[in-house]
Amino acid sequence: MGPLTVRGLTKRYGDVAALTDLSLEVRAGELFGFVGRNGAGKTTTMRIVLGVLAADAGEVTFAGTALTFEARRRIGYMPEERGLYPKMRVAEQLRYLGELHGMTGADARASATRWLERFGLQERRDDELQSLSLGNQQRIQLAAALVFAPELLVLDEPFAGLDPLAVDVMSAVLREQADAGIPVIFSSHELELVERVCDRVGIIDRGKMVASGTVDELRAGARERRRVDVPGAADDWDAGVPGATLLESDGSSRVFELDPGVDDQSLLQAALATGPVRAFERVEPSLGELFRTVIGEAGA
Repeated sequence: MGPLTVRGLTKRYGDVAALTDLSLEVRAGELFGFVGRNGAGKTTTMRIVLGVLAADAGEVTFAGTALTFEARRRIGYMPEERGLYPKMRVAEQLRYLGELHGMTGADARASATRWLERFGLQERRDDELQSLSLGNQQRIQLAAALVFAPELLVLDEPFAGLDPLAVDVMSAVLREQADAGIPVIFSSHELELVERVCDRVGIIDRGKMVASGTVDELRAGARERRRVDVPGAADDWDAGVPGATLLESDGSSRVFELDPGVDDQSLLQAALATGPVRAFERVEPSLGELFRTVIGEAGA
């Protein structure tokens, strides 16, 4: 299997630019988190990949080849809207979807059984989908994307509304798929989850890709932060060091962000001037903090 490559996608609706020269790559065997505000262009990008929408410009390839209708049949897709038949029995629905993607009836039934067992829903195989909880319906929606052994997974908000146990199960399944060499791209607003499970992240804003890479690579471009624990400092102590901005204060612990070129030793010396220092350490920004910084800079 090869990468999913998106180059220069542009899509307009009248005067509104939904996508502007957007490019990304999802490598074989990786989980790629696609994040952005509502309306940033995530779903539009996914629909163009699937062929549901046509781009005004740009191209989408998989393993170096343009995606044809037949090739798109090998994509496992989980839409944000959830698109299964509420009154159809669960196992019958999975079998039917497997056959739609070219499986024999026997293979589709066997795969449906395998995925129902994987998600702990074998006992509900003859129930109507609408009788399941929303979390279990999402498990079935993911099973529907997997039942025909896809070569690429495109998932729009697959974790929305799930309880922590369901999140763990679905995260494990997606990691298994990536470990088998399948490129997996999913959008999510749950940035802590994206940080935890994804190999790389792409941040989109107003139809443009504004940052992409591993979380560590995104952190490399961020300003450095230091946490200092100063038990003898006054409640309103803010160090008074030029270029050191107080971000948060919790009791005697404070976190400062340093402008480029600021020596952290000047912050340490200011802390020592208050008395003993119990801690002085580097703080790594979370993906959520990086996201807010990148989006803020992109909108400036």
